[in-house]
Amino acid sequence: MLGDRSHRKSPVPLYKDVCAEILFAFCSDVCLFSLSAGDITQKGYEKKRAKLLGAYLPQPPGKFLGAAHSLRRRRRRLEASMAHERRPPMGPSSASRYHRRRSSGTRDERYRSDVHTEAVQAALAKHKERKVAVPMPSKRRSLVVQTSMDAYTPPDTSSGSEEEGGQGEGTPTSSQGSVSMDHWISRAIHQGSTTSSSSSSTQSGGSGAAGRLADVLAQTHVKNHSAPPDVTTYTSEHPAQVERPQVSTVPRTTPKYGNAELMETGDGVPVSSRVSAKIQQLVNTLKQPRRPPLREFFVDDFEELLEVQQPDPNQPRPEGAQMLTMRGEQLGVVTNWPPSLEAALQRWGTISPKAPCLTTMDTNGKPLYVLTYGKLWSRSIKVAYNILHKLGTKQEPMVRPGDRVALVFPNNDPAAFMVAFYGCLLAEVVPVPIEVPLTRKDAGSQQIGFLLGSCGVTVALTSDACHKGLPKGPTGEIPQFKGWPKLLWFVTESKHLSKPPRDWFPHIKDANNDTAYIEYKTCKDGSVLGVTVMRIALLTHCQALTQSCGYTEAETIVNVLDFKKDVGLWHGILTSVMNMMHVISIPYSLMKVNPLSWIQKVCQYKAKVACVKSRDMHWALVAHRDQRDINLSSLRMLVVADGSNPWSISSCDAFLNVFQSKGLRPEVICPCASSPEALTVAIRRPTDDSNQPPGRGVLSMQGLSHGVIRVDTEERLSVLTVQDVGTVMPGALMCVVKPEGVPQLCRTDEIGELCVCSVATGTSYYGLSGMTKNTFEVFPMNSSGAPVSEYPFTRTGLLGFVGPGGLVFIAGKMDGLMVVSGRRHNADDIVATALAVEPMKFVYRGRIAVFSVTVLHDERIVVVAEQRPDSTEEDSFQWMSRVLQAIDSIHNVGVFCLALVPANTLPKTPLGGIHLSETKQLFLEGSLHPCNVLMCPHTCVTNLPKPRQKQPEIGPASVMVGNLVSGKRIAQASGRDLGQIEDNDQARKFLFLSEVLQWRAQTTPDHVLFTLLSSRGAVLSSLTCLQLHKRAEKIAAMLMERGHLQDGDHVALVYPPGIDLIAAFYGCLYAGCVPITVRPPHPQNIATTLPTVKMIVEVSRSACVMTTQVISKLLKSKEASAAVDVRTWPPVLDTDDLPKKKPPQLYKPSNPDTLAYLDFSVSTTGMLAGVKMSHSATSAFCRSIKLQCELYPSREVAICLDPYCGLGFVLWCLCSVYSGHQSILIPPSELEVNPALWLLAVSQFRVRDTFCSYSVMELCTKGLGLQTESLKSRGLDLSRVRTCVVVAEERPRIALTQSFSKLFKDLGLHPRAVSTSFGCRVNLAICLQPHRLGKLDQGTSGPDPTTVYVDMRALRHDRVRLVERGSPHSLPLMESGKILPGVRIIIANPETKGPLGDSHLGEIWVHSGHNGSGYFTVYGDEALQSDHFNSRLSFGDTQTVWARTGYLGFLRRTELTDASGERHDALYVVGALDEAMELRGMRYHPIDIETSVIRAHKSIMECAVFPWTNLLVVVVELEGSEQEALDLVPLVTNAVLEEHYLIVGVVVVVDVGVIPINSRGEKQRMHLRDGFLADQLDPIYVAYNM
Repeated sequence: MLGDRSHRKSPVPLYKDVCAEILFAFCSDVCLFSLSAGDITQKGYEKKRAKLLGAYLPQPPGKFLGAAHSLRRRRRRLEASMAHERRPPMGPSSASRYHRRRSSGTRDERYRSDVHTEAVQAALAKHKERKVAVPMPSKRRSLVVQTSMDAYTPPDTSSGSEEEGGQGEGTPTSSQGSVSMDHWISRAIHQGSTTSSSSSSTQSGGSGAAGRLADVLAQTHVKNHSAPPDVTTYTSEHPAQVERPQVSTVPRTTPKYGNAELMETGDGVPVSSRVSAKIQQLVNTLKQPRRPPLREFFVDDFEELLEVQQPDPNQPRPEGAQMLTMRGEQLGVVTNWPPSLEAALQRWGTISPKAPCLTTMDTNGKPLYVLTYGKLWSRSIKVAYNILHKLGTKQEPMVRPGDRVALVFPNNDPAAFMVAFYGCLLAEVVPVPIEVPLTRKDAGSQQIGFLLGSCGVTVALTSDACHKGLPKGPTGEIPQFKGWPKLLWFVTESKHLSKPPRDWFPHIKDANNDTAYIEYKTCKDGSVLGVTVMRIALLTHCQALTQSCGYTEAETIVNVLDFKKDVGLWHGILTSVMNMMHVISIPYSLMKVNPLSWIQKVCQYKAKVACVKSRDMHWALVAHRDQRDINLSSLRMLVVADGSNPWSISSCDAFLNVFQSKGLRPEVICPCASSPEALTVAIRRPTDDSNQPPGRGVLSMQGLSHGVIRVDTEERLSVLTVQDVGTVMPGALMCVVKPEGVPQLCRTDEIGELCVCSVATGTSYYGLSGMTKNTFEVFPMNSSGAPVSEYPFTRTGLLGFVGPGGLVFIAGKMDGLMVVSGRRHNADDIVATALAVEPMKFVYRGRIAVFSVTVLHDERIVVVAEQRPDSTEEDSFQWMSRVLQAIDSIHNVGVFCLALVPANTLPKTPLGGIHLSETKQLFLEGSLHPCNVLMCPHTCVTNLPKPRQKQPEIGPASVMVGNLVSGKRIAQASGRDLGQIEDNDQARKFLFLSEVLQWRAQTTPDHVLFTLLSSRGAVLSSLTCLQLHKRAEKIAAMLMERGHLQDGDHVALVYPPGIDLIAAFYGCLYAGCVPITVRPPHPQNIATTLPTVKMIVEVSRSACVMTTQVISKLLKSKEASAAVDVRTWPPVLDTDDLPKKKPPQLYKPSNPDTLAYLDFSVSTTGMLAGVKMSHSATSAFCRSIKLQCELYPSREVAICLDPYCGLGFVLWCLCSVYSGHQSILIPPSELEVNPALWLLAVSQFRVRDTFCSYSVMELCTKGLGLQTESLKSRGLDLSRVRTCVVVAEERPRIALTQSFSKLFKDLGLHPRAVSTSFGCRVNLAICLQPHRLGKLDQGTSGPDPTTVYVDMRALRHDRVRLVERGSPHSLPLMESGKILPGVRIIIANPETKGPLGDSHLGEIWVHSGHNGSGYFTVYGDEALQSDHFNSRLSFGDTQTVWARTGYLGFLRRTELTDASGERHDALYVVGALDEAMELRGMRYHPIDIETSVIRAHKSIMECAVFPWTNLLVVVVELEGSEQEALDLVPLVTNAVLEEHYLIVGVVVVVDVGVIPINSRGEKQRMHLRDGFLADQLDPIYVAYNM
């Protein structure tokens, strides 16, 4: 678990280890911290720095904050980490507030349960020895709650940083180094903020400190750990991966986000960035021994999930005898007890009309109003009469006896409520007291609406003031609240009511079985139920309370509780009237202003009884200093309503501790236990004997979690102290039953649910007979299965036991029960532990919510607390890590997520508590907006499936008969045989593409081959066969004359997408040179894009660069010289002014196997490689595409692709010349200006075939989603399109193609028109699926692309298992297109190179005339090269030479047939081998995890994942406010756990557009990784999951 960093015994060794790193980290970070507009001022900045350093100075023991929180400061972000106790200067108001809190803070220990606090402190102390560092999350400046700080930087004496590789030795500072550092630190303390700093404005390359730091780094870094260290024990030594030729890595010039300098090792991995240090720290922490994993991982073997629950043989088991039912004392019937509550009201109202019944207070604590019994009686009659006779008509009254009506009264108006309540009782209608709905969207208000609807409520009684305060619609009427029935609002003030006639009198009956009232109850899931209480139960309950509490006539009682429900209603409204008592009602609003008000009223009125909650006692403790003359000797009973809570005992003890000197007697404190269903369950009786000590139990938490009572004898660390809540109520029976399953009696040493059999309980949940049966009609059974009583019991919802002497002890509530891996934990206990963690000054005491969420087949504990506005990031984070340690030590359970939210943002219940179910709902939907989050999935999730152990594969000895591998058809397929295709292809007679062009220039000189469109859709330029031939000749002449090039020389073509590029390409062929097309640098982003251009030019050994005039100037500009060495460019020729003459003769290659051109591309993993394409392969390629797509000179094809590599280049430059069709060229970059350009062109030119990339399709889907109507009106018509092919080197993106088809269906696009292709480096096009639609059917049609659903879990094990659509863990895969003519495919095992069977996952190998002939490599790494382009199977057909694509996929023979009647073999591409991640012994494809993450929250725009040191790093782009950033952390972690059984190590939240995407629309995950590790992403938030 986590290490404690709050108070170590000796800071000295730590100081030596850590100071150097911290100060180094600090200096480097401060240097990178620039002051931009909107930042703090220079002076404030300097103050901040001294303050920041303060945290790391040697301090007295108990003050050192650990190294873990290595500071990371970047532009726009500051992790406010402050010195422990120092605080900013404040204005008088905040200072006094602060002072008041501080003074109370000094006595914090007073009002905690000593046992618990000591236990927590001891537990935390234990952690001290194990110094575990928790990496502190990184936060952008704008997210941090700003508090002003001082700051100061020492000069650069640090001697190095901790090693990134994590050997852990660090670099010890010399003693002299530490002396000088001490000297500077002391200077910093004495001088304070007067020192100025020069390093606050370092430039990007940073002279001064940043530059020196780089030098220091370079010297002190001993080892370069190029490979990340392994953290887990079970990964195989060498992950199975196809070796890819490291031809050369692209220079990792990831955009320099911000002004961080990148320092790299040879392979582009940053040496010592703050991020990698933090990750290393996380890795080291996770390596530490943890709780042994439970043996209940589930075996994930695709057929079903088997949860292997093996109970721990050593867990405690109950050993006691079976308990007996406990019987309360006889309910004595006193002669003058009234026969019903209304009769009591009538008696007191007539014989003592002047006796005070209720005194209400205003917010100043002055008596506002005294309601006498006479007034209560007369007004109640008036209300009863008006309800029955003045609503509706005489014939059709709205309310009849027995109907339900809502009582809506605010908490400060008990008098009006009391009148209305008794009015209802007299009218024999059923009151349903509810809270006042303040807004239309109150927490839980909708559920209350459902309750009212199910009770059939149509009338709501309310007070005048409340009626005026309700939200109103524009016409003044009260709107219908969400989920509420339509209500008539009826004001009960006397002045609004008619006087009843003289002869009208309510009918007062004896108490019977009619419903008296309905009390609402909120369940764990937020639903609201109505508990019905009968009149006889109401009266019996009042009698039982009178007897237990010894109530007598005219006693005064102070009530702080909510009078509408529960203990406040039972004592303050009902029992008080039965005994003619005087209630002093203290509203919640007064308590907020003056927490001592209830104590003052007890003194003032010499009250005998007070009804409070622990919270009220706690508040009084905090404020009591201000009071002199307090005397509590009049109190004979202090009813503690939540006395069953685990933390109430500490409040009771502390309260007694302080107020015993003020006349409070110990025996006066009377905790009680109650529940909405069973009313009062037990209450401690007030005794006169102060010698009888109350019952206490110190129980072992370990035992409790197994449901067993064990008095703790060990080290008193993990214990729960409980107090008794007295004995069973008079006239009741009580027993304890097992919480789950049949209600069987517990043993005496077992915790169970208390059940009560009594007249004085609720009788049902209104309208819910099934739930009523399970709760109110329970028949407990003994071990032999016989019921213990003929009468039904009611479940109380309370967990506990009956101790010696019949004392009842409560250990928790059923609603707060969380069962984590088979052990039971109570939410209240966890809250109590969190509250005992010192210091409490970072969070609000009463504002902590604990609940569980189900993730991966188990409950996980979530703790949410409100953070005080003045606590710093560092404070809060420290408190959070200590809470985690405390809960781990004491409850032996991990917290899955701990979140801090800003003050006052958790949903409240009407009395200011936390609305738990609503908080949980917000957490789950990602709308909680926390300001700090700490997730601990590594510590909590112990039930992951077993990591996979790789089985040795079957070698060549396996049975292979004919075309079967172990009984399955070998997975092989091929396109049509080129030899058998009869076509009148004139171009076939030429071996070289240059000859085809010359032939076309002679035979069809004016036929247009290329048309280039502008961003407005106008024709910019076009080329006929002859024009292209002439331009090419001139360029060839220029190459020979000006360039002095020989045949075979390489020429780099750096052109924007267009016609110049095509002419230059054929010019090179005419001159016998080898062209290499290169994407030009982006003028706005030269620093990032130019180095790649330079590298391709160098690696390809280009003898010259051909380009336009504009670009040639750019290559040698001042901006360019900052990015590369411009002096080393080869000769640059610009083709804007060409020579007039043509070359003496055109070059004709001697051999078709010589090089035609080089295809250079950067893979998604950031690897640059050039593939050699021979003349024969180029011609074969063009022929294959011509046949597959049926391209003829009469056709027009629209191409919206980048023309620099792969199939995009071939379609843009080569195919038109070979097939003679017209290509309409649309540069994809123009779509950013005009997203409709491509589709408008397709429509305008009536194109039948078009090619695009995924990024183009995405641009259209996002950019034109809302414009389809306006496009239709502009005449956009896509009905002529028969094929729209997406050119890609990846798994088909089904969701995107489907949404594109759906979106443009209205514009005539046929849903079957959209299809995909698949190509890769070794073969630029393997599949291309041209659909043939309807009557266009040309006889060569292929079947529709099929989609299959595979089990994602099987894929991880490299197996293919087909499942039904919609089944859990299913992944849709679309076939990648029809295999091109002349192409053969086989699926082989990438490790053993053996052939695989049908529907088996393996590497796709390809054999075809247009395969590349090898890598063009500077270093001539022949082994790698031959492996990729010349591989042979290890058994079976060992003669054929195959090229390995590096992609995993499978072939599946379908039921469909193609035109020739053959069964159709579909190829499914799953993903690239170099992108796949090996985690837990399984193979994951990033796209699958990313899809799950994007679905997790509406604000996640894009996502990319990559592994680092076996931790999974997830980067998400947040579209929305930065406040939502932290909501994403738990949701992302949950989604990946649930769907992929992986624990996310780091979650990085960034702005939209940070994830780099290449021109093909593929994510550059490795670029992103390098940028992240080099601290260049400027993330909004980085969370390190523990």
